[in-house]
Amino acid sequence: QLHNKDNPAQSGDDNVAEEAQPEEAQEAEAKPQEKAPDKGKLVGQLIALPFLRYFNYLSFNLLRRSRVKKLQAIVDQYGFNLDLSRKIYDMSVSEKQTVEIVKALYRGANILILDEPTAVLTPQEIDKLFVVLRKMREGGKSIIIITHKLNEVMAISDRVCVLRKGEHIATVETATTSEKELTDMMVGQKMDLNIDRKDPVNPKPRLIIKDMTALNKEGRLALDHVSFEVNGGEILGIAGISGNGQKELLEGIAGLQPLVEGEALFYNPKENKPVTFFHKDLKQIKRMAQEGFFHYPNGSRVDFKGISNRDIVKLVQDEQILFYEDELIDLKQKTPREIQELGIKLSFVPEDRLNMGLVGNMSIVDNMMLRSYRKGKSIFVNRKRPKKLADNIINELEVVTPSDMTPVRRLSGGNVQKVLVGREISSSPKVLMAAYPVRGLDINSSYTIYNLLNAQKEKNVAVVYVGEDLDVLLALCDRILVLCGGKVSGIVDARHITKEEIGLLMTKVPDEVQVYQYQQAPADEPQPEQEEESPEQEAKEADND
Repeated sequence: QLHNKDNPAQSGDDNVAEEAQPEEAQEAEAKPQEKAPDKGKLVGQLIALPFLRYFNYLSFNLLRRSRVKKLQAIVDQYGFNLDLSRKIYDMSVSEKQTVEIVKALYRGANILILDEPTAVLTPQEIDKLFVVLRKMREGGKSIIIITHKLNEVMAISDRVCVLRKGEHIATVETATTSEKELTDMMVGQKMDLNIDRKDPVNPKPRLIIKDMTALNKEGRLALDHVSFEVNGGEILGIAGISGNGQKELLEGIAGLQPLVEGEALFYNPKENKPVTFFHKDLKQIKRMAQEGFFHYPNGSRVDFKGISNRDIVKLVQDEQILFYEDELIDLKQKTPREIQELGIKLSFVPEDRLNMGLVGNMSIVDNMMLRSYRKGKSIFVNRKRPKKLADNIINELEVVTPSDMTPVRRLSGGNVQKVLVGREISSSPKVLMAAYPVRGLDINSSYTIYNLLNAQKEKNVAVVYVGEDLDVLLALCDRILVLCGGKVSGIVDARHITKEEIGLLMTKVPDEVQVYQYQQAPADEPQPEQEEESPEQEAKEADND
């Protein structure tokens, strides 16, 4: 912002090529520098070609042939994969980013500032971007990359400048430093960057999504028959290029997004109850068993494959299998208040932290009270517990604020995120959904959040984590669901997959979608041997029973 004069400096100098930069932004535009914004600012209806000159001519007319050749020469020189005749809204995120870079190069920019350029790119797209940046460096361009991904810093940079709380800490040669040293400088102390991921213990379905279909705000299909389960005691990661249905998925479960079709089932057993009313409806028993509703007393899931109808009925009558009765609640078309009134402990950290998660003009204490004010027994609001909760979050998550009565909108983005995450975790949820919960946080605070999510997992909470950093997804999550074009392209074991494999799933739905399920522990009771029967015999046995 200082380079572009969006946020003028209060003091100090800004020099490029040993020439002091003018104070006015209009004059600065003539200087050879350009910043590719972290969020796309392109006009969707324009095709790429006129937009690349729109900022100079304010015209939608096609460029003359000589200018077209110049643009195409830039695309060819750096190996960009870009069709200049495509409309912006038809482009992927990486293609829109490419348009921004080509726009800067067309203006003759010698300095390119990229703010988190890889945040929404696949590993394959990141590799392509780095190839282009290296070509630009070899061509004499100066490139500044602002990022928190240290592995990418080590891969692409020549020098590293470390800032902490707005203060310059050090500038070092990349070849002479390490990720750990950079981390220590960023945090100000030595810290362990390992995420302690434990294996899920006896995972059971807590949230069951079936054929969820939803539209986005533009009326386009955002989710296309998405189905999966989230187990208590696991962290399910959601990976995908930004805008592939992550937002609609979480909001659909939370009651904030209308569904075209499908179900969101909350599985909330309070006690094990024997099956008493399914004795003759064998088809229903089999169907529900396939969906994971039946368990042996030791907790392992019942699999009726290879078991005859006679033996199924015997298992039911002898109460050797259990069913969690009357605790399966469909959340479809229910509002957040209705979900709360049903006693469902569902916490949600939305992507839009201020417009959806918190009320900016309210204090930290008042934002804590939003979850509890309806539980009061008198006409007056009890502020003691919300104040205590606010103070605990401020202390434990190191929220930088003048006081707990400070309006949330006055806090930095990272501190706003800490307040939101702290409030949602403090409500003792059974299901916790978090969309980009560490966005805007420093490394130290990020790992604090990761530890909090792991602590929820150990409390048998079903955690859904939407993140951009594939390294974190692989280190933190037990399974990863990959979205591509609003469809599930795979549900994989995070312990046995690579970033590159996830990146491929983020760009294409395979012909055969892989769905990883946990291996169920063997039952205490020996299962009956398989018994082949004809359909007529099965029907006769069902009638007799």
